[in-house]
Amino acid sequence: MPRDPALRAAPQPMSDDVGIPKYLSRTYTWAYLDPRTLRFLDRPVVVSAILWGNANRLMRSAVAEFSGGQRVLQAACVYGAFSRMLAERIGASGTLEIVDVAALQIANARRKLAGLAHVALRQADLSLPGCLRAETHDAVCCFFLLHEIPEEERRRAVDHLLAAVRPGGKIVFVDYHRPRRWHPLRPVMAAVFRWLEPYAPSLFERSIESRSPRAADFEWKKTTCFGGLYQKLVGVRRA
Repeated sequence: MPRDPALRAAPQPMSDDVGIPKYLSRTYTWAYLDPRTLRFLDRPVVVSAILWGNANRLMRSAVAEFSGGQRVLQAACVYGAFSRMLAERIGASGTLEIVDVAALQIANARRKLAGLAHVALRQADLSLPGCLRAETHDAVCCFFLLHEIPEEERRRAVDHLLAAVRPGGKIVFVDYHRPRRWHPLRPVMAAVFRWLEPYAPSLFERSIESRSPRAADFEWKKTTCFGGLYQKLVGVRRA
């Protein structure tokens, strides 16, 4: 297969030229904006290692919250097989819209999802006004995105994602969670967050849904796994 021209983009795009937020280019160029590391990171074995062997478990748990025929929004592209799993879950009678701020990520996801006519990809910043239309989706999925966003942008993104859910619809957040005190990986993850995920600790300071007043329109259920290191938060909007 010919290589997508977008995958040959410069390793560090200029934020002002392509709309990449400065926090993203400053902190995560190595992970999401460099085509050289993208080819390494977007492998199932790497994704599994990053999540301590829990990747498939977390993906299956998230995907199980959705149903065939739904109009679903996915917040940001995801390394690994998650988007294809979600697209196959809702089937050709549904639609999957994936929104990401980085053109490189959009191009990579488009390559991986080739042949799935019910998937659409769009470049946009979920923290900016007007990025999403209100009440347009049956369900929304946000899989391991919030820990990579500074608090102010995180608050706005959560608010915009909640607004996109139609009455009676559902939103699913899967992300890191503060591990229990006895967790053997607690000091390891503290170092990972300090050096590689500097915005993650602020995610633990309050519940995800508390970041938007729209949360009052939803019924919420949170579960954790792997000693509290991961969380799944499901909200159903009252009809």
